[in-house]
Amino acid sequence: MSVLDYIFGPKKPDANFALSLDIGTEVVKALIFQIDGEDGKGLVVGVGKERQKSGHMTSGAVADIAGVVETCQKAIEKAAKRVGFVPEQCIVGIAGELVKGTTVNVRYERVRPQLKIDMPELKSIVQKIQWKAFDRVRQQLAWETGHSEIDIKLINAAIVDVRIDGYRVTNPLGFQGKEVSVSVFNSYAPMIHLGALQSITNELGLDLLSIAAEPYAVARSLGTDNAVEFSAVFIDIGGGTTDIAVVRNGGIEGTKMFALGGRAFTKRIATELSIGFEEAEQLKIKYSNNELGPNLMQKMSGILQEDCQIWLSGVELALGEFVGTDLLPNRFLLCGGGSHLPEIKKVLENNKWPEDLPFGKQVKVDFIYPKDVINVLDKTNELNDFQDVTPMGLANLALDLVGEERVVGSILRKVVRMMQN
Repeated sequence: MSVLDYIFGPKKPDANFALSLDIGTEVVKALIFQIDGEDGKGLVVGVGKERQKSGHMTSGAVADIAGVVETCQKAIEKAAKRVGFVPEQCIVGIAGELVKGTTVNVRYERVRPQLKIDMPELKSIVQKIQWKAFDRVRQQLAWETGHSEIDIKLINAAIVDVRIDGYRVTNPLGFQGKEVSVSVFNSYAPMIHLGALQSITNELGLDLLSIAAEPYAVARSLGTDNAVEFSAVFIDIGGGTTDIAVVRNGGIEGTKMFALGGRAFTKRIATELSIGFEEAEQLKIKYSNNELGPNLMQKMSGILQEDCQIWLSGVELALGEFVGTDLLPNRFLLCGGGSHLPEIKKVLENNKWPEDLPFGKQVKVDFIYPKDVINVLDKTNELNDFQDVTPMGLANLALDLVGEERVVGSILRKVVRMMQN
């Protein structure tokens, strides 16, 4: 029996309730949400937040399992006070530099184009795409880490585009044609990171619905997969990492993460002003809210300029991975606690972007608010910050796990389960 069982009694095994757990470097955020059977939306009925202690997390990855379990317990307890129980099922977010997301496009030429596509053939096509993507990501991680046999696991997969002889379709079954083109987005993480999260949920006594890459959850939070004209760069600035997702024409093209977030800015303030970390964090928050005097506001701006330029270099390197024949989206959408810093928006909009990053227009920066997250409604009135977008995005993904699936999505889910096992 978990600690939460002693506090609230046995968890409620109700398919209509679930838990979203965002285990951040600075803060653990827990949302209890109810799945509305009529329209399939998620209704947030409980919110809990608890700050991590120093050393529990490193750059988005778990460093102290027991310490993180304790912090998660406190956050979940706060969320459960309003509803009186803890749901049995949960979805957990994962971040970190070694979490990789990429879209792979495979063209499959059919031997007998006059025959209609059936289920076995479609399943074979999806399987070939997934194994090809898996091998590609393993090679990339081996090169980055210097370990030739790094053990990774597929955590998320989504159909981006399906075309038959150049025509876009949502369900290829029954169509005739020579060339089938399928684009699938996949995200992977090292087993050591996944194992830590699985240990945490086991200690908490929770049934793990899914582990999801957080930039993927944020990119899906606006329902962009249904808007073929939508293109944007999503940037989630957390405590230890910055997570980037590029969406083109409604489909997520890939994700990148680098280990620089809000904690680095806090450390800079603490060093420059010779104060403690907690005091520097509070000062940073007041600065972001324009609550300091003019002289101190100006001094803080000067302190943060250099680190913001370093952070921008990380963004430039990440976006460089997406340069191809198409222009990069000029619309940037920010969320996460670190996006409060006014220098972040300024440096993105005022930067003279290098010529090898092709933006068709001047970069425009907007923010994602909790109210913008599709299919998830806050009934507590406690979700009002940029950092609340990620756990709400995770809740939105959890809705897909219990909702109606399209044919290709259903096949993909089965292939993913096979690869995970």
